[in-house]
Amino acid sequence: MLFLTLISLSFAVIIGISLYYKSVPILDQHSMWELLSGESWKPLKGQFGFFPFIMGTLWVTGISIIISLPLCLLSAIYLSEYAHPYIKKIVYPMIDVLAGIPPVVYGVWGILVVVPYISTTLAPHFVEFSTGYSVLAGGIVLAIMIIPLMISVFIEIFDALPGGLREASLSLGATNWQTIKKVVLRKSFPGLAAAVVLAISRAFGETIAVLMVCGNVSEVPKSVFDPAYPLPALIANNYGEMMSIPMYDAALMLSALLLFVIILAFNAISRLVLIRIERNFAL
Repeated sequence: MLFLTLISLSFAVIIGISLYYKSVPILDQHSMWELLSGESWKPLKGQFGFFPFIMGTLWVTGISIIISLPLCLLSAIYLSEYAHPYIKKIVYPMIDVLAGIPPVVYGVWGILVVVPYISTTLAPHFVEFSTGYSVLAGGIVLAIMIIPLMISVFIEIFDALPGGLREASLSLGATNWQTIKKVVLRKSFPGLAAAVVLAISRAFGETIAVLMVCGNVSEVPKSVFDPAYPLPALIANNYGEMMSIPMYDAALMLSALLLFVIILAFNAISRLVLIRIERNFAL
């Protein structure tokens, strides 16, 4: 079992080594700093700047978490602590339906509903012009995509909390809401943080839906109404053309390696933070 476990864990190492090996040609001609800080993406001229794509990924992911986190947390609290069993029987299947919808359907819905709304209704109040294909559209669509995951995990965390903790708080005269704030959320905080990390990891790698609504312009976004070009969209959009341009293959493999490293580093840092949080809450 230990041997099989090591094999399964080695897949991540194999993927990282393979992507690095494929990225060596472009790393031999350009420094890593030049690639990461460059803002010009002109493959025909040999210019490969990944900074706009990295910022586009961070913008879309950050907006999706800002939108979905309070919505999912409050929804999970209601379903776990307040909702009638009849309501749960209706809501839970709907959450499963949202989780099962293919990403391309979310992308089409974003094009038909979210993009026109941003372009004609929302953006004119803040900027002179916006096509609607923006980081805000990508963040909204991505937020809806990760809502089922976050709500389901949050509810499982709340339900796993021992009922004796709630009863002890209520017996001391605390209200239900005070019990939720002071006991339920406090004791389940490490699990909630882990669920958010899982959702962010899912959001980082989402491709099709984000590709369809973000605009795919290789420029650093200045506002939420500007278009963006996240790393997953770059790979999916250009992979078929890479053989016709020198160094394009290595550039796309490097973008995949960057996405892999970003997710790996984020999860590692988050795990260290969670360990410290769990130690503090255990005291």
